[in-house]
Amino acid sequence: MTTPLLQTSNLTIRFGGVTAVNAVDFTLRESELRCLIGPNGAGKSTFFKLLTGQLRPSEGHVHLRGTDISGSLPHEIARKGVGIKTQVPNVFNALTVEENLWIAARHKHTPAYATDLAEAILTQLRLTGIAKREVGQLAHGQRQWVEIGTVLAGEPDLILLDEPAAGMTHDEVERTAELILEINRKRALIVVEHDMQFIKMIAKTVTVLHQGAVLIEDDVATVLQDSRVRDVYLGKGLAA
Repeated sequence: MTTPLLQTSNLTIRFGGVTAVNAVDFTLRESELRCLIGPNGAGKSTFFKLLTGQLRPSEGHVHLRGTDISGSLPHEIARKGVGIKTQVPNVFNALTVEENLWIAARHKHTPAYATDLAEAILTQLRLTGIAKREVGQLAHGQRQWVEIGTVLAGEPDLILLDEPAAGMTHDEVERTAELILEINRKRALIVVEHDMQFIKMIAKTVTVLHQGAVLIEDDVATVLQDSRVRDVYLGKGLAA
């Protein structure tokens, strides 16, 4: 059997008497795109922090290509090929788009390669037209795309995206979906998102967290029609 790209077993974290992530078993294949949904407080962001070493589990393990990374530090996990984009854009506002991408690429690469990689990412994300603009002058959606670009500059095998479509216009959401599907041709992604229309644009398999545990994991159509999922979301945004 092929070793999964990412696998968690009995992954659990407690804060005092509160169990934020509860015995989660999760498997992601190479080059898979998985959507992770759940109501506020379901444990999605905490799960991401466990995967990236920002938090250490109370119990259980995280394996990356068969190697236990449960106790690894965030920079060690990043070097192993895991990149994350958080909800709040983490970019240099006073620098241009291409400068942001170059700096992100330079962390791992020579200056010449960083220049080539930044140019390739500008083209891939269709940002060439704004390459010379300062990031602080950009619209919200453009800033989100720049941060996705800075994650790509690390050339990760797995990218974690936390609500990439939040606050975007309809056109920006559609473009973000296209970009994610393009990125998925070469890299695996786990995408946390609340926008169900966006989920339907990109998802094949969906994992639903509720109260820190996996409620259901199935194809997107099955998940969105599941009565338990509808109850959890109180019917919000789950229209077929």
